[in-house]
Amino acid sequence: MRKILVINGPNLGLLGQRERNIYGTITLEAINEKIKILASELNIVVEFFQSNHEGELVDRIGSLNNEFIGAIINPAAYTHTSVAIRDAIAASRVPFVEVHISNIYSREEFRHKSLTAAVCKGQISGFAQDSYLLALRALDSLTKIK
Repeated sequence: MRKILVINGPNLGLLGQRERNIYGTITLEAINEKIKILASELNIVVEFFQSNHEGELVDRIGSLNNEFIGAIINPAAYTHTSVAIRDAIAASRVPFVEVHISNIYSREEFRHKSLTAAVCKGQISGFAQDSYLLALRALDSLTKIK
């Protein structure tokens, strides 16, 4: 069975409560449920990890090489600041897809630069919770046995 890890960075545990004009009212738990449903249809097992701490995110990325065939990551604010997370993704031997709920390129200028996107297979942003579902479909396609 193919297994994918979904990693969420800082403040994403507050979805549904924070900045609803940007992130909407859906919670992280509800997004995870939608991911589980699609993963089941695609015959993929998913696990979820969320942390507000950079080191915990780096450690989790570093531990997935033998257990998972790919990962979806929303580094949140660390997208724009964390060389450590970027380097952990680059060192990983599995494909990553970076996701963002909002279109980071239509927001403040400091959000226009992603340190992590260049070491991911791709980036999906601006499609609310569907960004995660599109990323899951992308990883499904990338990791199918040909």
